[in-house]
Amino acid sequence: MNLAPLYLPYGFRVTREQFAGIVRVNHNFRLERTEKGELLVMPPTGGNIGQYTAKLLAQFVNWNEKTGLGVVFGSSTVFQLPNGAERSTSIAWVSLDRWNFLSLEQQQTFPPLCPDCVLELRSPMESMEMLREKMNEYLDNQLRLGWLIDLPNQKVEVYQRSKPVIVFDRPDLLMGENVLSGLALNLKFLWN
Repeated sequence: MNLAPLYLPYGFRVTREQFAGIVRVNHNFRLERTEKGELLVMPPTGGNIGQYTAKLLAQFVNWNEKTGLGVVFGSSTVFQLPNGAERSTSIAWVSLDRWNFLSLEQQQTFPPLCPDCVLELRSPMESMEMLREKMNEYLDNQLRLGWLIDLPNQKVEVYQRSKPVIVFDRPDLLMGENVLSGLALNLKFLWN
C-alpha cells in the first residue's frame, strides 16, 4: 500500500469527530489535536529513543503488575483531555479507580481523561518549548506527576500540580512520589 504525505493548510482546524475519522484512515501517523483543533503530526522516533522508551515502559509495567494500582499506556494511546485536546505521550499511567470509572466504550476509544502520570522522552527532533507547553497543558488538566526527559541535554524536568518545576542533571533514579507509590525508575542506562 502506498501512503500519501499529509499536508495541512495553515490554520486548519478539526473537530473531535473529524480527528477520530482522520486517525482511523491514517493509522500510520502519530497524530494529536490541540484544544484549538489544530492537527499535529508527531515526528517518528529513532532507534535509540524507541529502545529507551521500551525499557522505561517495561519498568512501569513491572511495577504496576506488582502493585495493581493502575493501568499503563504506551505512546500510541491518545487521551481526550478535559480542555478538548487529544494528546499522546511516551508513557502514561492512570489509577485503577479512575480507569474503572470509565465505561467499556470510553476505554475502547480515546479515554476521556488526563493521565495521573506522564513521561515524555524527548527525541532530538522535538523542541523543548513544545514539550514544556504540553506538560503544562497536562498540569492544567489535572496531571498529578509528569517527567520530561531531555536526552540531548541529559536533564529531567519534574512537573507536579501547585509546585515549581524541578530540574535534575543525569539522575540515576526518578521516584514515583505519592502518585506511583514504590516506583523507582532507573535512568542510568540513558546517560551512558
